[in-house]
Amino acid sequence: MLTLNEIKAKEIAKGILGQYAHGKDMTLGWLTIKAGSKLPLHQHPHEQISLMIEGKMEMYVGEETCVLEPGTIKIIPSNIPHSAYAHTDCILIDVFNPVREDYR
Repeated sequence: MLTLNEIKAKEIAKGILGQYAHGKDMTLGWLTIKAGSKLPLHQHPHEQISLMIEGKMEMYVGEETCVLEPGTIKIIPSNIPHSAYAHTDCILIDVFNPVREDYR
């Protein structure tokens, strides 16, 4: 068993910190994001599911723009370019399959 306090935070981009737990086939992330932070456009082979816990963030996934607020979920298919902008401080849960080896 782990607690968030035991997991060292990784800076994903300026103002975006992630704490990650890894299973055999998936990665779970707890992200804290400062208002005004930008996640640059990127893509990866992992399928991703994002769940907004707290805050408001605009997300760009392929040709779609959506706003994540508490309780909203966005599924990002494998290899689809995506980026984001945090309107407020945010807390977000991300799940990736397969494991994000680059986040270990």
